[in-house]
Amino acid sequence: MPTLKLLSKLVVIVCLPFLSLTSINSHAEEDIATLAGGCFWCIESDFEKIDGVLSVVSGYTGGSLSNPSYKQVSTGNTGHTEAVQITFDNTKVSFEQLLEHFWVNIDPEDGSGQFCDRGLQYRSEIFYHNEAQKQAALASLDRVASSGKLDVSVATAVTMATDFYIAEDYHQDYYKKNPTRYKYYRWSCGRDKRLEQLWGTE
Repeated sequence: MPTLKLLSKLVVIVCLPFLSLTSINSHAEEDIATLAGGCFWCIESDFEKIDGVLSVVSGYTGGSLSNPSYKQVSTGNTGHTEAVQITFDNTKVSFEQLLEHFWVNIDPEDGSGQFCDRGLQYRSEIFYHNEAQKQAALASLDRVASSGKLDVSVATAVTMATDFYIAEDYHQDYYKKNPTRYKYYRWSCGRDKRLEQLWGTE
């Protein structure tokens, strides 16, 4: 039968890997960004490629109706816009870096939709979750507005985040589940052609 001293040593040995793992994970800090830029299939696809982004969920926000459906939002009468909620590790990618990626994947000149999708349910918008995000978003907007890239003023709004409602399952990772349909939609909508006109090929 093991002595008490031997058992203590065994406990220390068994616990060491868990202590190391906890120490490593304590440096990772999860944060949330909520962004709207037209069709959420496209925004989801654009942001899931970024190192440090842990997940991107498609949904609806900015409206007055609780738990709306896609059919309700698509009428344009609920006040919601298609959006994504991004969970990211801010030790790998910052909110400011996400905003830089956001601008070059939307048309900030368009205040009544995005690309071929028309209506306020497809508007571009930054929804901030705290004062730091608000200030970062406003500063980022100012940089875009003064960049000389745009012919008209920025139509993208910066708004306090409200309830975010997760979209139906078939919308999540649509670009992975239906790659051919997704690519055809994106091409026929003229999204990438317009982005190249605005931002070039960088």
